[in-house]
Amino acid sequence: MGIQEDLEQCKNRAEHEGVREPLMDKKNQSGEQDGSFAQSSSKESAWMVYLSTFVAVCGSFAFGSCAGYSSPTENAVREDLSLSLAEYSVFGSILTFGAMVGAITSGPIADFIGRKGALRVATSFCVAGWLAIYFAQGVLALDLGRLATGYGMGVFSYVVPVFIAEIAPKNLRGALTATNQLMICGGVSVAFIIGTVLTWRALALTGLIPCAILVFGLFMIPESPRWLAKRGREEEFQTALQKLRGKEADIYQEATEIKEYIETLERLPKARFLDLFQRRYLRSVIIGVGLMVFQQFGGINGVCFYVSNIFESAGFSPSLGTIIYAILQVVVTALNTIVIDKAGRKPLLLVSASGLILGCLITAISFYLKVNELAVKSVPALTLTGILLYIGSFSAGMGAVPWVIMSEIFPINIKGVAGSLATLVNWFGAWAISYTYNYLMSWSSYGTFILYAAINTLAIVFVVMVVPETKGRTLEQIQAAINT
Repeated sequence: MGIQEDLEQCKNRAEHEGVREPLMDKKNQSGEQDGSFAQSSSKESAWMVYLSTFVAVCGSFAFGSCAGYSSPTENAVREDLSLSLAEYSVFGSILTFGAMVGAITSGPIADFIGRKGALRVATSFCVAGWLAIYFAQGVLALDLGRLATGYGMGVFSYVVPVFIAEIAPKNLRGALTATNQLMICGGVSVAFIIGTVLTWRALALTGLIPCAILVFGLFMIPESPRWLAKRGREEEFQTALQKLRGKEADIYQEATEIKEYIETLERLPKARFLDLFQRRYLRSVIIGVGLMVFQQFGGINGVCFYVSNIFESAGFSPSLGTIIYAILQVVVTALNTIVIDKAGRKPLLLVSASGLILGCLITAISFYLKVNELAVKSVPALTLTGILLYIGSFSAGMGAVPWVIMSEIFPINIKGVAGSLATLVNWFGAWAISYTYNYLMSWSSYGTFILYAAINTLAIVFVVMVVPETKGRTLEQIQAAINT
């Protein structure tokens, strides 16, 4: 039986038993329903949504700062603290282990203390981690700091897109959620660039800046109305939704829809991990987890972590290549936030995966030519073209869209557990690709990129066959359509 059938049965039963009460007075119920949504998306009434999104994506920028820290600081940290290559490799990779722990706990934390509470927890770990790195005099403090920032990253990676999706009106949700990936790219790029002029300790202190903005900003924005409704805090729910939609907006239709959906979901059994594999939820889980698998196993962290080495091995300037790479990533991700609610999620995924395949194949050809000493002069240009096409294509869809869809498809009663699973899979994939990349390149440089191309080909099949279009629908409509 699908979830929609369960909801209808619960709704009918609740009405028969007289359980449900009006969320608010029904004035203007029929006359102003359509206008409420138009008002909610206007510039005048959406300023709080934009402010809340800005505050939340400071967590995304902090995420990017953590991810981009190790690349420009490797030589300086190893020299100052006398670290071996193995010790620095642990320092770099332990970030993903912290993120995996953060991913596992992010859903339950966000469900228990709220989306804002979870953001505060993540920020606290990042602040503690950056301070530990700044004051580190040996490898232990360095690794503990890196582990703490990784934990904060893992929590941010789930909570930020979910919070934005839950506060945004449907016509803005895709673009606003996509700013999560934009700010991650921005954080990485800024760390890459300023890391060339700052000391490694000073660069660690810059990681505190987005954390400070987030701490103070959270006092100025409302909690997620959907979370407040789920917790039964009705007065706060109405206040938060009114603040997000504007003082003059009629929120009756949207509030009633959210409230009724959550009330009927609450009559279903509480979700446990094994419940995710029930028929009613299975399609949502397959979509969310599947997109994370293809996002990571398409090779992104192998390319991102070792892009300087790729350019250097191809005979192209690693510093110039990395700067071009960083700028292109930010520009394309920014364009993605503009078109995602116009073009839709599914077309962007298909275009992105097609570009990833082409980028991988061009890079594979360049390495094949190098290995076999054929047309050697063309190798640097081909490698640059392939890698830039790869990162541009990734930023156009596969980077941001899986997180947008993940924040949309899970019913709120399983969102914590399912979101944690999807985020954990994402971080496991990040670790697996970054760990195996050098081994694969030792096996076959061009074979590695052919393998990534094959995985991205499977991603196209998955998107065509399984992933729905969610553009222009409310969260409740999306979840009802998927889980039938």
